[in-house]
Amino acid sequence: MNNSMRNPSDRGQFAFDGLDRALHEKARLGILSSLTANPQGLLFTELKALCSLTDGNLSRHMQVLQDAGLVEVWKGSQGKRTQTLVRMTEEGRVRFMDYIGVLEQIVSEASQASQQVEKSMRADLGWSPT
Repeated sequence: MNNSMRNPSDRGQFAFDGLDRALHEKARLGILSSLTANPQGLLFTELKALCSLTDGNLSRHMQVLQDAGLVEVWKGSQGKRTQTLVRMTEEGRVRFMDYIGVLEQIVSEASQASQQVEKSMRADLGWSPT
């Protein structure tokens, strides 16, 4: 679409301001998805395996999520081994579901726009569905 056809109200339409930067990263999205599916929490080693991350990489992402108030970390022991349990906070659950809502809206709008373009292209070329 050329600039003369754009609607002034469309300014920033694709800026996606509703996407939370603390959540919008592949590894953190995986971590939070895993924790959403396991509300009782996951051991660090389980989370590491589910998300295919290294110890250091998971630790770094966990720190970002913890600083943002999205997850909580609990230390305990089983026998002589110290274990780390990671759980999503209530605030984290709310923010994650809000984030998912924004993603759903983006996907829906993109799908609708794609269908509109496809229809107009067929109409412009004299095509019609059979």
